[in-house]
Amino acid sequence: MDRLQAMAAYVRVVETGSFSAAARQIGVGQPAISKIVAQLEDRLQVRLLVRSTHGLTPTDAGLRFYERARTAIHEADEAELEARGAGAGLTGQLRVSAATTFARLLVVPHLPGFLARHPDLQIDIVLDDRLIDLVSEGVDVSLRMGQMSDSAAVARRLARGRRSVIATPAYFALAGMPTLPAQLAAHEAIVYSQLDNDWVFRKDGAEASVALRGRVRVSAAEGIRAAVLADMGLTINSDWMFAPELASGAVVRVLTDWALPPVDLWAVFPSGRLASAKARAFADFVETVLRQPPTALPPAGTA
Repeated sequence: MDRLQAMAAYVRVVETGSFSAAARQIGVGQPAISKIVAQLEDRLQVRLLVRSTHGLTPTDAGLRFYERARTAIHEADEAELEARGAGAGLTGQLRVSAATTFARLLVVPHLPGFLARHPDLQIDIVLDDRLIDLVSEGVDVSLRMGQMSDSAAVARRLARGRRSVIATPAYFALAGMPTLPAQLAAHEAIVYSQLDNDWVFRKDGAEASVALRGRVRVSAAEGIRAAVLADMGLTINSDWMFAPELASGAVVRVLTDWALPPVDLWAVFPSGRLASAKARAFADFVETVLRQPPTALPPAGTA
């Protein structure tokens, strides 16, 4: 392993906090990572890491080396891309995290075109509805919806989506179609347990507050979709989560003259690290996908 690769390995060790986690991310054995760090310490004639009950901690010298090494790796990546030219493809591995349903419906079906433009790029997608630690998981860019609660995060808003009251025509045929937000209290709602289900509707300066209640609570968006498509009830959700079905008429919106709070999609990059060209290009790709009209989206089940 050359010097730049050794520096990259050391950076992963510091960011993950262990030799084993860094080895898993790089795809080598733990002894190889331990040997690389030992060789770096021999070359530099300084101790870079100390062991503690909390894992591996960089020394003062190790922390200074980490900062410089991280910058050098980023600059090397950018220099290589610039030398290849603006039209050249990206290379190496890109690790992305995203909510399962959003990625299945709106990202994965469009990946063939992105990968065709960058034949030397490999993408590792971590699908999880929960927020994960980007540094410890080795994630280059995460797609997150909602408000950004972490003020230290490096984030870029890619799109702002609409929220709607959504159900199947069959459900509304049985339960009736609400014409006022207050009428939602009489309906069976599929409740997303990870969200506050108290909603404020606005229309012409007026406000109406509604608390969704239902016998079915689901912890993942995929379950919300399954329950709604099984005619079990209505939901308040982003149009992104039902984009194929809204386009086909399999589900419909109601109370469309009332506005709900919009939902933002963010590209989040690991704090303390410059976003790589690969991560920025992927964020650009997702932003372009979401500019397409719903009729241009692939049908459900193609992902």
